[in-house]
Amino acid sequence: MARPSTKVTLSDEERVTLEGWASRPTTAQWLALRARIILSCADGLSTERVARRHHVLKETVSKWRVRFAKQRLAGLNDMPRTGAPRTVSDKDVERIVAMTLESKPKQATHWSLRSMAAQSKMSVSTIGRIWRTFGLQPHRSETFKLSTDPNFVAKVRDIVGLYMSPPERAVVLCVDEKSQIQALDRTQPLLPLGPGRPERRTHDYVRHGTTTLFAALDAKTGKVIGECHQRHRATEYRKFLVTIDAQVPAHLDVHLIVDNCATHKTASVKRWLLRHPRFHVHFTPTSASWLNLVERWFGLLTERQIRRGTHRSTTQLQAAIERYIDITNASAKPFVWTKTAEQIFESVAAYCENISVKRRTSGSGH
Repeated sequence: MARPSTKVTLSDEERVTLEGWASRPTTAQWLALRARIILSCADGLSTERVARRHHVLKETVSKWRVRFAKQRLAGLNDMPRTGAPRTVSDKDVERIVAMTLESKPKQATHWSLRSMAAQSKMSVSTIGRIWRTFGLQPHRSETFKLSTDPNFVAKVRDIVGLYMSPPERAVVLCVDEKSQIQALDRTQPLLPLGPGRPERRTHDYVRHGTTTLFAALDAKTGKVIGECHQRHRATEYRKFLVTIDAQVPAHLDVHLIVDNCATHKTASVKRWLLRHPRFHVHFTPTSASWLNLVERWFGLLTERQIRRGTHRSTTQLQAAIERYIDITNASAKPFVWTKTAEQIFESVAAYCENISVKRRTSGSGH
């Protein structure tokens, strides 16, 4: 039998302190995480649920649950270690983390190792160690957009359900178009890869037209049905539906996961779908193309075939794409979706909460 979890009970003073550590932006991230773990344990959650909520191992939850039960708040600090005495205190670490998260240098949009070292009067190597420890990378920036689709929850549950529990006697296809793929040729020959020297190519190029790839990814097998067309219209999309209809065995239903592009919703496409009742269309939420697994396949195609390819005509480009599809289909592997709908909703909620906190702390809310 599994060992029963150590029960965690909090005094009013301890709860106030832990909630302050968990929510205060200047708290060291390791201490804030431990505080959130103990608060969740005190709410009666099991070790497994706490680990899942905070994305840590069950052993980590058990460790801090036991440590708190024995030493209370003091037990959440790191134990002293043997070796040379520390030259950087916890306050110094917290100060660097807070500066990185909550301020910017006067002369730039983000901190660098040297600018932070100069501002904090600490060494570049020390700043580097602190940033690595807390996963801070001020030089990196990513984009995001939260969907405002009023049916976001229902659509996410529908599509994730297709991925994780596909219907019987049916095939689930992730369908989309990669439009305006350019056939590019460099103005001068490539210099090939050599020892100690990367492949080199000219920065300028000659355009030889564009093509549009229509693709349908079977997530269960990893195989792709692909077709290139010169234009990106409902007419070409309907032709691609005919291709799908011809290649999928007639006894199977076809569930299509598509985005909200206008070409997917025209009257001619709707009429075609009515004449082919085995086709069922599932639209992703607006601004949520990440739900469509074919987007990941498009990324692989770009990385492995298009970005560094040299094509002197759209015919060459289309041949290269078709060859890539044939080769990858011969050794295809499933595209496995692992995140449940509930986990997606928790991530979205965390983003919204983080945005709300940033607005309150920056004083931008009115």
